[in-house]
Amino acid sequence: MSHARIARVGFVLALMSGSAIAGGKIAPAPNGIELPADYKDWKVISVAHRTDNNTMRAIVGNEAAVTAARQGHTNPWPNGAVLGKIVWKAVIDKHWDKATVPGEFVHVEFMVKDAAKFAATGGWGYARWKGAELKPYGNDANVAQECVACHTPVKSQDYVFTRPAPLP
Repeated sequence: MSHARIARVGFVLALMSGSAIAGGKIAPAPNGIELPADYKDWKVISVAHRTDNNTMRAIVGNEAAVTAARQGHTNPWPNGAVLGKIVWKAVIDKHWDKATVPGEFVHVEFMVKDAAKFAATGGWGYARWKGAELKPYGNDANVAQECVACHTPVKSQDYVFTRPAPLP
């Protein structure tokens, strides 16, 4: 089989599977937010465990978010801050039943602070990519309304649930 034919077959299979990855690039969220390429290298700001869905999260930030968190400038967060949550199912460690550790990867999500661009959603842009294939969540840009509805209880905290973990 020729290289061109193999490439066409691969492309068709990717389209048929609904893959979020085209040509090695992750598709953007419905509102145009791109998955930050370097998020895996960002510093940890905090961690969280959700008991309602038994997930654990590493909350990471870009340089602007980490600086704001370390300096206590998080209400409001500065424009340019990006917070990420890397989410896994929480499982008991098979070698030590007292430890809860990351299991299956669930999704990665981001909040992008731009008060002007995202004025309609509290100054934040929201995006999520689900599963190992990093499929963008939502059908259109209105999916952000779902995010805002969830974050409204913490409006007085600039719509952010995360409290930076205290460090000595």
